[in-house]
Amino acid sequence: MKTKVLILCTGNSCRSQMAEGILRHYGNEKFEVFSAGTRPSTVNPLAVQVMKEIGMDISNQRSKHLDEFKNQTFDYVITVCDNARESCPVYLKAGKKLHWGFPDPPHEKESSEEVLREFRRVRDLIHEKFKQAAQTAKFEG
Repeated sequence: MKTKVLILCTGNSCRSQMAEGILRHYGNEKFEVFSAGTRPSTVNPLAVQVMKEIGMDISNQRSKHLDEFKNQTFDYVITVCDNARESCPVYLKAGKKLHWGFPDPPHEKESSEEVLREFRRVRDLIHEKFKQAAQTAKFEG
């Protein structure tokens, strides 16, 4: 039986989408992974771009509202931004709730080298944490 994980952020456009892709990539045989947002928007094209740079395609993922998951039970609910942690509803059924905060990359529509550098930095932080969790099958605070 796979460990069921929900990753929450505010917009479900960048950090949670990258985390979902990374955890699925490294732990697909061990985990059933979902992501959602408290105020979902659309998947950020720059998140898709920087994930492709490390060989992970998240272009088919979509932003989802956390209400889509309110009747499901998860082994872990992991918030990746402070806003989602503060507004994480009590109705989410989780064996364990964790907060792994990551910086929010810029939301500019134009991709300058500076913006891409920040997206890559955030991607690398998320990659390190979720790859380790997938490989060890351990989620810790």
